[in-house]
Amino acid sequence: MTENILVDQPADGVTRLTLNRPEAMNAFTFAMYRELIALLEDIRLDPKVRVVILTGTGKGFCTGHDLRGGGQPDWIDPDTSKPYRNRYNMAVLSEIPRLLRALPQPVICGVNGTVAGMGFSLQLACDISIAAASAKWVNSIHNAATGTELGMSYFLPRAVGSQKAAEILLTARTTTSADAERYGLVLKTVPDDQMMDECLALARDICVNVPLGIWTTKQSMHLNAHAGSLEHAMEVEGRAVFIAQQTEDAAEKRQSFIEKREPSFRSK
Repeated sequence: MTENILVDQPADGVTRLTLNRPEAMNAFTFAMYRELIALLEDIRLDPKVRVVILTGTGKGFCTGHDLRGGGQPDWIDPDTSKPYRNRYNMAVLSEIPRLLRALPQPVICGVNGTVAGMGFSLQLACDISIAAASAKWVNSIHNAATGTELGMSYFLPRAVGSQKAAEILLTARTTTSADAERYGLVLKTVPDDQMMDECLALARDICVNVPLGIWTTKQSMHLNAHAGSLEHAMEVEGRAVFIAQQTEDAAEKRQSFIEKREPSFRSK
């Protein structure tokens, strides 16, 4: 891996991915897309990782693709025509929001600064977002004449409602951190120097719960966004409950509650 995405473990069970191109407001290079996909694929199968935090360095969370220093996609045959190149390109990029949603671990987005372009999609694909007061959202995709991409038109109306989503997506108006909290785009806005502490506190509150229970709860929330009926939703939940309660970790959680101590999970 390169220094463009930093990986560390700031707390037990927590893996933090930090976009690290502050000189470019953490805009992506083509190499970074493949790097992030590989990291998410590894995390998906790592039971030691209970929560993921995605954030950035400097004044930007992520401002999309680096149009000046992004390089070339190494997965595209240079002899293909533009329509094919675009399709192959999006086939890779679209894996990122899908992977974020498919991870068994909850993903907390620590929005440290400006969000634009595909950075908007990254933040929306996370499960919970906490924003620094200086953060702001800019729909800059129209500058590239591409409209929405990477799930923005799917995620945003579900987060803020159809009317507010239409305003954000159809204009170039800036959304402030205070507005983002009011709209439901983020869970809360905090002073800049408290943003990561808030993310870690939230991560700790997740980690004390049964690992498989958290996995199936996240899965149930996303599956039931499309449930055709209450009965359908409860059936999904019921199966998840059955799976989670069969684990040794579930018994440990119950025992730790009785004994008033922190649970010690073993992914069993």
